[in-house]
Amino acid sequence: MSLSTIILIVIVVSVFLYNQLYDSNTNRVRLSAELADITEQKMTIEDQLASVSAELETLKNVDQKKRNDELETEIKNIQNTYNAAVNSYEDLVKLRERTKTDKYDALFTKALTDLAKRNFATASAQFKDLDKQIAAENDKLNTTAAAAIPANVPQSNTPPGSGYSRQQVTSAAGTVMVSLVAGDLGSTRVVVDTASGGDCGNDCPVLALGDYVARNGAYAGVNGSYFCPASYPSCAGKTNSFDTLLMNKNKVYFNSENNKFSTVPAVIFGSGFVRFIGQSLEWGRDTSIDSMIANQPLLVSGGNVVFGGDGDPKKGSVGNRSFVSNKGNTVYIGVVHGATVAGAAHVLKAMGMDNALNLDSGGSTALWSGGYKVGPGRAIPNAILFVKK
Repeated sequence: MSLSTIILIVIVVSVFLYNQLYDSNTNRVRLSAELADITEQKMTIEDQLASVSAELETLKNVDQKKRNDELETEIKNIQNTYNAAVNSYEDLVKLRERTKTDKYDALFTKALTDLAKRNFATASAQFKDLDKQIAAENDKLNTTAAAAIPANVPQSNTPPGSGYSRQQVTSAAGTVMVSLVAGDLGSTRVVVDTASGGDCGNDCPVLALGDYVARNGAYAGVNGSYFCPASYPSCAGKTNSFDTLLMNKNKVYFNSENNKFSTVPAVIFGSGFVRFIGQSLEWGRDTSIDSMIANQPLLVSGGNVVFGGDGDPKKGSVGNRSFVSNKGNTVYIGVVHGATVAGAAHVLKAMGMDNALNLDSGGSTALWSGGYKVGPGRAIPNAILFVKK
């Protein structure tokens, strides 16, 4: 082998070894970088695991029963204070129908602010104080109204034989004013009209009493049964609905299914007759009558007072009380002014009524006879009307 060949071989081998050494160094650098990256990731994962472990350990040390009890207490506080807020607001709405409420509106807003901040004890105390102030304001208004019977209103316990009358009546409940309209069944047809054509559970149509009178050609009318006004928060999902039994002038029965066993009293109007019953369950679904309507309580039955109070503060407060009653073959619709519901029963007994049924009152109270004698009140879902035969 020649010297030149040997030199060439040495050169080739040297180049090969150099390339191998270069590649090895490059790989070593790359592997070192990857190793450093892996090490950093490992440290990050270890830090995260340590954090999660610490949180888990903290959760293990928490007394879950204590936490659940705290949550339950907070939920109960929210519910109780919210209910107090709803009750206060509805009382405020009713008071607003009688007088200005700017002072009470401000107190209500302050209590709501504390409720929003979860200051439950403070908010609850404020709502209770507001309720007391509203009750005191109502008492003051009632006292003023009771003392304000106009001097020209005659004193008489005898109801009119026909037409409209406003008179002072003295009974075991004291002396109050009564506005009423007489309808002799020989010449008057008594009907119940409804704004809705059938059962309605929410967002139900309503009309003013004057509109019911006008569309039926009636000569008198009074507001009908209790219902859930749209302005009351507790009526959300059932606004302007009523849930008692009723048959309107078109022979349509309302709320029939849920009143099969109802103990709510009712009055039935037929051709030339009127009948009061102690419980709706006593009545079938006869469509030969003119109309019927249920409400509560029954005030007078067979000439005797049958309601003396039931502990309901709303019935026990003094206000205007709408009613429907009869004396013989004459039906009366009207309003006893400035009386509790039990007081209204004594007043109607003193007037010699055979039977009497309480109707809705408060902001719904309205009486029509050639115009509004009381009211107009809020729009209502049903009304009792006198129509000439």
